[in-house]
Amino acid sequence: MSERQYIVDDLTIKDTWRIFLILSECVEGFDVMPDVYPAVTIFGSARSHPNSTTYTTTEIIARLLVEKGFNVVSGGGSGVMEAANKGAAEAGGKSVGLHIHLPNEQQPNKHANVRLSFKYFFIRKLMFIKYAVAYIIMPGGFGTLDELFEALTLIQTNRIRAFPVILMNSGYWKGLIDWIKETMLKEQTISESDLDIFQLVDDPEEAVAIIKRRVII
Repeated sequence: MSERQYIVDDLTIKDTWRIFLILSECVEGFDVMPDVYPAVTIFGSARSHPNSTTYTTTEIIARLLVEKGFNVVSGGGSGVMEAANKGAAEAGGKSVGLHIHLPNEQQPNKHANVRLSFKYFFIRKLMFIKYAVAYIIMPGGFGTLDELFEALTLIQTNRIRAFPVILMNSGYWKGLIDWIKETMLKEQTISESDLDIFQLVDDPEEAVAIIKRRVII
């Protein structure tokens, strides 16, 4: 048997049993996550250093959110995720870490006081978006972009309720937003109104104020 055939067989032959692991992750998430309402999910790079501006800003945002009555959810790892959990925990809020099992990924950070672990990305992503009243998108990489565009797509297509999607650090996101406006909008692959789904923000207090104004808790 070729290596490729082995991989294909491994992906398909166990599907009927794999469903039970998928269900177990759903059940655990559905059991735990309602208790963290209202929660704001914060995304960003796992590579952000504790001495970086991004890390410090994330800590500040998480503290402010807790002070305004929100809990904080992150991916449970290092960098921005650690900063989000640290800021929320130190402010006395529920600090949720939804960790993913990856072969070469970081360990869960120590600051989450509510922790779930996932094998499947799509179940983890479901928990992020189902139980969030807002998204804050810090500077990040492919994973951060994935979460951002999933939220924009679901809101655009009315698959979920519209909630605040805030991109922090306009300097970081400027190139992407310019491309969206100058290419996607120009080519009419999106509508002008789609640009209203997200907001560019630089000040942590402004970001929290936007969420506080739009979310009733």
